[in-house]
Amino acid sequence: MRLTELLLVGVVSWTALGVMGIGLSQLRSERQRVRRGLLSLFVVWVVYLSVLLGVSLGQRQKIVALGQPQCFGGMCYTVIGVEEVRGFLIRDGRLLLRVAVRVANQGESAQSESLMKAYLVDEQGRRWEESTGVNGVGLTAKIAGGDSVMSEPVFKVAGDATGLRLILTQGWKQPGVLVIGDSDSLLHRRTAVVLGR
Repeated sequence: MRLTELLLVGVVSWTALGVMGIGLSQLRSERQRVRRGLLSLFVVWVVYLSVLLGVSLGQRQKIVALGQPQCFGGMCYTVIGVEEVRGFLIRDGRLLLRVAVRVANQGESAQSESLMKAYLVDEQGRRWEESTGVNGVGLTAKIAGGDSVMSEPVFKVAGDATGLRLILTQGWKQPGVLVIGDSDSLLHRRTAVVLGR
């Protein structure tokens, strides 16, 4: 566990204890203590969130090269390459791209990263979500401990898209949103894999 994750655990634990203390003070009708406790909680969270947002806005976007793994807990994702899928009837000028991603479980028991999602962005800031119905093994597949599989998400992108980058994210429904310096934290620029297209 990283230091910033431990810091979040500490702040959440301190908050839980503070809420219990405030509840006890409320039962005892100690209004002064209740006010002080609420003020302390408010100040700590304002400071924590200010640091979180300051770091998120101040850090540069991390760029990852093809073949370099990105790990989320015990699951690691390595983008191997990208290729255009030919033979599908797409008449609106879009391209169908398949991205090869090796998904490896670094742990000892079977697990998956159920929140993992991928999307593509280009240098103009346009975004394309993963196409459904044309993929094999998903990024969220359950994998035996120490094993790996190939996932090949497919994306329909504009024909004029250049500077494509793949973003892997767990989204906003996970604790990393509140971890200082995490790629998935509030307003942080997501880590991107340059696809060379």
